Amino acid sequence: MTKDAPAYPPEAPKDCPLCPRLVAFRRANQEKYPDYFNGAVPSFVPEGGEESTELLVVGLAPGIQGANRTGRPFTGDYAGDLLYSTLTTFGFTAGTFDARPDDGFRLKRAMVTNAVRCVPPENKPVGAEANACRPFLVSRMESLPRLKVIISLGKISHDNTVRALGGRLSAHPFGHNADYQIETGHGPVTLLSSYHCSRYNTNTGRLTESMFHDVFGRAAALCDQ
Repeated sequence: MTKDAPAYPPEAPKDCPLCPRLVAFRRANQEKYPDYFNGAVPSFVPEGGEESTELLVVGLAPGIQGANRTGRPFTGDYAGDLLYSTLTTFGFTAGTFDARPDDGFRLKRAMVTNAVRCVPPENKPVGAEANACRPFLVSRMESLPRLKVIISLGKISHDNTVRALGGRLSAHPFGHNADYQIETGHGPVTLLSSYHCSRYNTNTGRLTESMFHDVFGRAAALCDQ
């Protein structure tokens, strides 16, 4: 992990004030969608909590009709349908996913979080916002003593994860199914990367279910070692 990162908690406060543009967007959404969660979305923690987490999935940021609405990462949009069905295929879940935070769906040995915790306009955080939020990701990873594998979804998530781990982007370039081992305070962690499981990527064929399963299958094998 980066040694000079501020000592932040693993989760941002719901009304996090760090990024003026995201704060303004949040307030606009609170006016427009008063029944939505509309805040920094916390990580989806597995049964057994931090001590049981072996796999960390890092997305980009909440979607306005997904996690920004429901308050649970990847819940309420297509990306979550593919992500959670894949986690189920490889034994990382219990219960039935119904795209609602009260559906009783649970994670096992896996945690899901985002590189940027607040919804950005047009689903595109800027560099300063990613930098401001990165200490939460650093603390999130440092809180997981049994962490073995991280899967980053998309290039922005990958780059932020590499930086949070203290790595250099030039030595860890993004690529689908790329595989890197990086040392952390708890020992070595394998970083796997995937194209983001967005509807755009699957509709255009950039990411197929088989390609996505390849990444998670490798993660499951590493966790089971």
